[in-house]
Amino acid sequence: MTKSYTDLLAEAYDQITTIPTELATALVGDPDTLIVDLRDRRELEREGKVAGAFHCPRGMLEFWIDPSSPYHKPALAEAKQIVFYCASAWRSALATKTAQDMGFDNVAHIEGGFSAWKDAGGAVEQVVAK
Repeated sequence: MTKSYTDLLAEAYDQITTIPTELATALVGDPDTLIVDLRDRRELEREGKVAGAFHCPRGMLEFWIDPSSPYHKPALAEAKQIVFYCASAWRSALATKTAQDMGFDNVAHIEGGFSAWKDAGGAVEQVVAK
């Protein structure tokens, strides 16, 4: 039998660190933390993003995070802590698990995603359409 997305999420949640939104808001501007937005560019343009967040589309994560990849982004290797988020914390849970599987040990994701972030009054910056 194949695994469903809910099976994959349950496995991820059992193995990853989830940061409550209220604690995550204090990480904005922390020089030792890179907050990573995994959402599609259209989502960013429509809703904005966490102030100062680095954008990495979920489909590129494995390529951008791996130093041996020709697509590697140095920002992902320089951070002491990486905190992922998406709209509802599903993509970010899977991304956090993937990063752990790739050898990153100081990774987490934001509980409830960007929706919870906005509800908690977290800082949001607008993204201009390209």
